Amino acid sequence: MSQRNPAISKGVDWVLIWLYLALVAIGLLSIFSVTWREGDSVVQSFIGFKTDYSKQFYFFIGSLTLGLFILLTDSKFFTATANIWYAVGIFLLLLVFPFHTEVKGTNSIIRLGGFNLQPAELMKVFVNLALAKYLSRVETDFSTPRSHLIASAIILAPAAITIAQKETGLALVFFAFFLVMFREGFPAGYLIAGFSIGVLVVATLLVDKIILALVLSAIGLVMIYLMRKQIKRQRRLLLSVIMIWGLSIITIVFVVPFLFTKVLEKHQVERIFSLIGKENPYAKLNTVEGEEPVSTAKKDTDYNVRQSKIAIGSGGFKGKGLLKGTQTRFDFVPEQRTDFIFCTIGEGFGFLGCTLVLGIYLFLLLRIVNIAERQRSVFSRCYAYGVASVFFFHIAINICMTVGLAPVIGIPLPFISYGGTSLLTFSTMLFILIRLDADRQMVLR
Repeated sequence: MSQRNPAISKGVDWVLIWLYLALVAIGLLSIFSVTWREGDSVVQSFIGFKTDYSKQFYFFIGSLTLGLFILLTDSKFFTATANIWYAVGIFLLLLVFPFHTEVKGTNSIIRLGGFNLQPAELMKVFVNLALAKYLSRVETDFSTPRSHLIASAIILAPAAITIAQKETGLALVFFAFFLVMFREGFPAGYLIAGFSIGVLVVATLLVDKIILALVLSAIGLVMIYLMRKQIKRQRRLLLSVIMIWGLSIITIVFVVPFLFTKVLEKHQVERIFSLIGKENPYAKLNTVEGEEPVSTAKKDTDYNVRQSKIAIGSGGFKGKGLLKGTQTRFDFVPEQRTDFIFCTIGEGFGFLGCTLVLGIYLFLLLRIVNIAERQRSVFSRCYAYGVASVFFFHIAINICMTVGLAPVIGIPLPFISYGGTSLLTFSTMLFILIRLDADRQMVLR
């Protein structure tokens, strides 16, 4: 072909393509292993668009077709339209409020015939593009507080709308983009402050509020005593210590109760307290009048996790084999083809299968980071780190959910969990990265 129309494969990172195909194949096999029923024709059920694995197969064909179009697209298209896509995404998120369909407690889905569209999933692609666009602008000085606020607003605006749609778990994914900002020079102090707030929230759940407030006050007094000489020279240090102490007390007394009664859903709060093994102190506040409060002490709220751990443990070293699982084949594990699909892999293919999947994911993440570092364009580098951050967040949280190391927040495992919008989103993110990497010699803005 001529230089003006290069072959589609030119510059394409085939390692990413093969990793993508391997993960999708594992996903299809896992969905098939828990939804196929005796007597069904494998071929007919795959092409009939009636079973979950059939639908996922067609979602994959659609995603692969879209990926092909992305690879045929000029890389400059993504930089030129990044802000437009972000605006479209915000519009779709707002469109959810009047036209949503409630599905399993969430109001974030628009039903289009037989297909459920979740704009919050697609918004991850649009936020990644918009953030990369802003950070790569010539006029963006990312050392100023103003630029930090603008970049943070790009991330937090869709997160806030998603929370309003009762999809708190998915909203947390947007915070992964702060890792991109950190890579581009976002002050580490902000991340440390954010992490400290997270630790303080956890401490508030584990320790009595009064005791925690007294401990923090004691720490503040000790800090003032140890820094008394510096404070004499700089009065701002005393003000800083007092402000940090005040914000900590406000978080304990007001922020945490507001978070667990007004922001998080009732079932999410129950799962968190069930995970740490404590009674839910907000049970009455989260209960509608006339409804009996749920006691986390009964362990009803961690049923999914317990069944998931039983399934993974029963798989042993080599697994029970395809279609031979008992926990997953007989539907003991809720959401075993979506959020808890990792336990399906654990039961069917055992420790070896889980290790293989984790190895593929690790290779994928390392490959994406390597691709990010070889980019000449700031836009491409920021976008690549955005993909790595989102994938890492999904993989880490989802797998930790299935083994009881994290509260169940309902986010899918990339390329493996059942879901059309999810597979479309992850595929789009990956193929845009492949397209940008193919033109890495270009400096995109």
